[in-house]
Amino acid sequence: MRLAFIPATGVALIALAGCVPQSQYDDLMNAYRAKEQQLLQMQNEFDTARANEDLLRKQLGEAMARLEGLKGSGSQGEIDALKKQISDLIAQIGATPLPSEVNQMIIDLVAMYPDVLEFDEKTGIVRFKSDVTFESGSAKLSSKASAVLDKFADILNTDVAANLEVRVVGHTDNVRISKPATLKEHPTNIHLSAHRAISVRETLVKDGVGSNRFMVGGYGEYRPIAENTKKGNEANRRVELYLVNMPANSLRGASEEATPAVASPEKVAPATSTGESNEK
Repeated sequence: MRLAFIPATGVALIALAGCVPQSQYDDLMNAYRAKEQQLLQMQNEFDTARANEDLLRKQLGEAMARLEGLKGSGSQGEIDALKKQISDLIAQIGATPLPSEVNQMIIDLVAMYPDVLEFDEKTGIVRFKSDVTFESGSAKLSSKASAVLDKFADILNTDVAANLEVRVVGHTDNVRISKPATLKEHPTNIHLSAHRAISVRETLVKDGVGSNRFMVGGYGEYRPIAENTKKGNEANRRVELYLVNMPANSLRGASEEATPAVASPEKVAPATSTGESNEK
């Protein structure tokens, strides 16, 4: 099932174009686009949650099939272990998409650093606030953010988190980059968002998280979660980590040596973007 969006607001804006000042029309159109992008963000979160639930339901079906196969031949210990596994899977499907131990460890970490982290238990998404995570106009992590990522890596390196894939996605506001020094390293918002995601990924890898567990991307200013105003820009500057349950064999298949190297920020191929950020 996909989320549906009927752009009635867009129709209304077109109708208003001939009877309102251009500045008001532009403001209305920007607000409409922000809402449209919020819907895309919601769809992304919905897809992540659904993928997690689908995997849990598959594991539940397999466990129930094994339990059925043990009838009359399995030991009581095997049967009890499978019953417990089934009970745990049912509890996870009804609650968080992440293993309960991982979920609690992330909650505890957010409680320690509420100015840096946010966590959505329903989707398994961890959000780092860019204004605290990075220096202004830079993909260099702040010392505080590095310390938080060290602790986050400890969580990812636990046995209970071993089957979690980490999708790291950067976002910016829609303000143009203007400083020459910033433009030299990050020509567009797309570059800046991707470079920040790469920095997070590289830090976690240095802390021992398997390099084959990551996907990295950058949306620039094109996936805002708030209207791009003075207050909304701060919320839109962020890096999100999507934690997704993956079958164990999909993460064991690739060796560290076989994992392609991620280009350093200054060597990432140029991307097209009209927006740049004033964080620099």
